[in-house]
Amino acid sequence: MSTASRLPAFRNRVWAVTAALMLLPVTLPAATPAAPTRSGGVTAAPVTIRSGPRELPGTVFTPAVASGPTPAVVIVHDAGPRERSHYEPEARALAAAGITTLVYDKRTDGYSLTDRSFPALADDALAAVRALRSWPGIDPHRVGLLGRSEGGWVAPLAASRSPEVAFVVTVGASGLPPARTQAWSNITQLDHAGVRPSLLRPLGVRFTRVLVAAGMFGAADYDPVPMLIRVRQPVLAVFGEHDRSTAPGESVDIFRTALERGGNRSYTIRVVANADHELRHSTTGFGQADDFAPGYVELVASWITGLSPKPPAASADPAPPQRFRSAVLPTLAWYESLPVQLGALLAMLGAFVAYPVAGIVRRIRGRRDSSPVRKPARVLAVLGPVTVVGSVLYLGYLTATGALTIGPVVAGRPAPFLLLQLLAVAVVTAAVLTAVAWWRDRQQATSRKAIGLALTGAAIFVPWGAYWGLFAV
Repeated sequence: MSTASRLPAFRNRVWAVTAALMLLPVTLPAATPAAPTRSGGVTAAPVTIRSGPRELPGTVFTPAVASGPTPAVVIVHDAGPRERSHYEPEARALAAAGITTLVYDKRTDGYSLTDRSFPALADDALAAVRALRSWPGIDPHRVGLLGRSEGGWVAPLAASRSPEVAFVVTVGASGLPPARTQAWSNITQLDHAGVRPSLLRPLGVRFTRVLVAAGMFGAADYDPVPMLIRVRQPVLAVFGEHDRSTAPGESVDIFRTALERGGNRSYTIRVVANADHELRHSTTGFGQADDFAPGYVELVASWITGLSPKPPAASADPAPPQRFRSAVLPTLAWYESLPVQLGALLAMLGAFVAYPVAGIVRRIRGRRDSSPVRKPARVLAVLGPVTVVGSVLYLGYLTATGALTIGPVVAGRPAPFLLLQLLAVAVVTAAVLTAVAWWRDRQQATSRKAIGLALTGAAIFVPWGAYWGLFAV
């Protein structure tokens, strides 16, 4: 998601490997910081987090002046490859507010958006907590986790597995599974760009469902609710009023219900006004902003510092409105299944290519086709593969980018997709003209089999293109 950071927006093949790693001893880094630097009332010192066989570079930001042991927090990454520099502004702001903050580079091996393990990421977060608990000037009983976006799935999981985590803060977290979250975000982004309703599901949902079925969407069906139910530590869940990457209204309700079911009465759920998914200042939630939303850093800092000696009673802000409700992603129907989709692609491409291949063979044999059917058949043979391949590439691009960069919208359609729709109409027109010309000249026409194959490809193309929205009005 953003995941984001979109989400972001968004399988788990490494459960066995993760279980093995959990059994390995975790070696803590040296407790004495090396070569600390000071800037703006904050001291920064390098640290190495050892999680199983991995060494993850990190930085600890501490208040330059503290009256006693400070509370501390580990920031858990959002989606995608993330280095600690991405979180430095937030870490410095929290440290300036009196909270020692650790940020570390996300693991680069064993993690991708197509194959990720939240338990493995939770291992890294817990290793960082253990390292921070041994840091000088820290109150080891007040060290917690701050999970951003994807980290909002990881942090509660880590906390449910270890009492060493004193509290949990989630920022822009989703109460929904990753694939469902991503589909909602795609539709939200497309709608904001001005894409017409008839194209929202073909462009925003269907390719995501195919990726899930193909096992190419990491942890697609991960359900965060069971982990939230198991969290016993105080929880602060922060949502942006204008979050467009995770469904904030639904997530507020899910978090409150899950924590209540688990008997956790030490939760605080807050909705920050004029804030986007990353809790940056935004009045719409679209586009990018640099500054944090007013009150966000103060909210997190005051909540963490106010946990001792007694956590606050449960409280929750009203859920913010959503233009769209998320929907469960149904299992693929037979005609949507991977074998059918791949079979249709191969059949179309093979059928369209058959005509020019037959023409090359005729030329080698010294024969020429002068029948009227050759012109529309050539157009069909060229435009068919171009439209099919172009559609797959563009749909894949939309899904991979979370529909964040769809291009200019013309007549309620992204310009690249409008071009594909025009090509689709041209394919059908060329197929009709080919069929008519072949019927009129069927006695003299050569390459009848190749023409028949090209028309078969067009016959497959029509329902295939309709499913993917190429003929949507």
